[in-house]
Amino acid sequence: MFLEHVNLVVTDLKKSLSFYQAAFPHWYIRSEGAGDWNGKPRKWIHFGDDYHYIALSDHGEGINRQLSGHQIGLAHFAYVVKNLDALIKRMQLAGFAIDKGSKHPFRKNAYFIDPNGFEIEFVEYLSDLPHERNSD
Repeated sequence: MFLEHVNLVVTDLKKSLSFYQAAFPHWYIRSEGAGDWNGKPRKWIHFGDDYHYIALSDHGEGINRQLSGHQIGLAHFAYVVKNLDALIKRMQLAGFAIDKGSKHPFRKNAYFIDPNGFEIEFVEYLSDLPHERNSD
């Protein structure tokens, strides 16, 4: 079993796509279209590879939940990467700053906030041993 996709409602497809293209330069637009969602027109794209993608739809209104608050909603989602330093460099070159990060003997991570306020964690594991990787 694996997670096939995450579906995010956003306000601007172009800005959102620029963030995810910086994070995942090997991904591509798998499909795209337009339609109506409960009476509101929207455009959408599926951005990913042959096995996983992020669905983005541009019919969002308002602002995302406060990440420092206690509201119900998505806190963050995370991707494992092979080279966190290279990802950080790509993100910064594209204009996206690290929000926070932490150090651990067997993993390192960095959090970024996408243009719609979603928090995404990127983690690089420094051990292949589960009891080391998963220790807190």
